[in-house]
Amino acid sequence: MTSPIARADRALGQTVEKVVTSHHRRRLRRAGWERAAAAPPGWWAEGDPAPRPGNAFELLVDGAEALEAIAAGIRSARSQIHLAGWQLNPGFAVSRRDTPVTVRELLAEAASRIDVRVLLWAGAPLPLFRPSRADVKKGRDALCEGTPIRCALDARERPMHCHHEKTIVIDDRLAFVGGIDLTDFAGDRYDSNAHPFRGSVGWHDAAARLEGPAVRDVAEHFRMRWQAVTGELLPASLSPAVAGSVEVQVVRTVPDHMYPQRPAGDFRVLEIYLRALRAASRFIYLENQFLWSPEVLAVLRDKLRRPPSSDFRLLVVLPAKPNSGGDDTRGQLGTLMQADDGAGRLLACTIYARGQDRDSPVYVHAKVGIVDDRWLTVGSANLNEHSLFNDTEMNLAITDGPTVTRVRRRLWSEHLERPVGDLESDPVEVIDRLWKPIAHEQAERRRRGDRPTHRLTLLPGVSKSWGLLLGPIQGLLIDA
Repeated sequence: MTSPIARADRALGQTVEKVVTSHHRRRLRRAGWERAAAAPPGWWAEGDPAPRPGNAFELLVDGAEALEAIAAGIRSARSQIHLAGWQLNPGFAVSRRDTPVTVRELLAEAASRIDVRVLLWAGAPLPLFRPSRADVKKGRDALCEGTPIRCALDARERPMHCHHEKTIVIDDRLAFVGGIDLTDFAGDRYDSNAHPFRGSVGWHDAAARLEGPAVRDVAEHFRMRWQAVTGELLPASLSPAVAGSVEVQVVRTVPDHMYPQRPAGDFRVLEIYLRALRAASRFIYLENQFLWSPEVLAVLRDKLRRPPSSDFRLLVVLPAKPNSGGDDTRGQLGTLMQADDGAGRLLACTIYARGQDRDSPVYVHAKVGIVDDRWLTVGSANLNEHSLFNDTEMNLAITDGPTVTRVRRRLWSEHLERPVGDLESDPVEVIDRLWKPIAHEQAERRRRGDRPTHRLTLLPGVSKSWGLLLGPIQGLLIDA
């Protein structure tokens, strides 16, 4: 029987969630973006930039792969490099295959022969939070001193929010878009697919390597922000040639009233997620740092209560110990458990790096969504109010089925510690045959105090009867 406290928690949580979503709807309506939350099922967001055909798209999984590819791309630059990020550490070793090469060394070498522009969030205005304004200025000075690198700090953030996108555009022909910052702030991003025990937090992340016409949309977004912050009007970006066969759409979060070139903002990360999740018929797979957006949770709860197919599955991979919002995510997962009501359609997991006598959590920082092996998105956006309404973000979306399936198998191969060849059957069958037994077995081993034999386990601390108020309260505090 549910306790009176738990019933009150649920009722109050539902009330606060309605307040938050009503606030969001009013804000979107005032900005002329009603469609972002009300969008019907589909795979693309409306408006500009439109989906662009003719691209080469590659998902780079984890820092060892992604950072080495970024370093190689920067070394190949012939005319310019435009880099935007949340935080950057000049001493971070971005390449480690031979002699370690730091971000500063890599960019300084490039700046000795071409234009290099770096655009960073200016940092938290209150020193209680990190990185602070002083931290970022110190890092900028260390990056630029004695080099031609130009670094601008963007302080146009909404209160308690930031510039969170992570993009690199090279020669207007190659772009990297994802969740990986060039820093070891809060954790070393340089981790491999094997996630060996490091004695500190591991790091799971993803970024896309993009060539083709969609690169121009990434490049133009950087130019917009650079002009707003520095006053420098850069020449229009070039139109890259066809580089492949994948159609790609660039979607953003740009809060309203932030940039003069985009006064109404841009909320198409929210729009495209809601469209794709509403269109799901067999399975939804999410890797994310957070999961407490009320708009997203409402769609997921509806899918669990009224599944579009008899074998529908929702699989999420989240960090065991997020640096903030952990209780909020667990509270909202509790509402999903209630919607599932024991039907076994929902599975929430996390991963650990195993050591000889102890483990360390692998921080899930990737922002990846996959629906029905038909749609995929990757970028910087978390599934919370910060990323969908208040921070600047950028994601890419594709609908190329073979590419989506290949990416999904690649990610599942890593988490399940199985070769890709073992994962070629129906994805729902793989969830039931491998994901569920492994996650439950490892959770039971941990409960008994036995050493785990696999990196995958159930996400700890989730209850369908408590903490349901936390996500809505967080949303009310940060956005309303």
